[in-house]
Amino acid sequence: MNGAIKGSGWNDTLVQQAASNSKEQFANSPDLKNALLHAIMDALEAHTTMGTQALGSERVRDGLKDVLLGPAQLYESLRARSARINRFS
Repeated sequence: MNGAIKGSGWNDTLVQQAASNSKEQFANSPDLKNALLHAIMDALEAHTTMGTQALGSERVRDGLKDVLLGPAQLYESLRARSARINRFS
């Protein structure tokens, strides 16, 4: 599911927030929560059981967010993307 979430078209707002904020501030972003919820919904078809559990439990969503911000390095990936975008702007 990590690949589906990280590759699911995180919007430019999140890229900008990752570039402009600390990881802690980014983790508390309502836009991140909203994007995470939408990514879970997008992955639901391929991962029905896990998706259903995540939609039904904020605790599971928080766990997924912890994985994304930890081992999956979402924040670092978005900051790197922002740096590449800014380098060519």
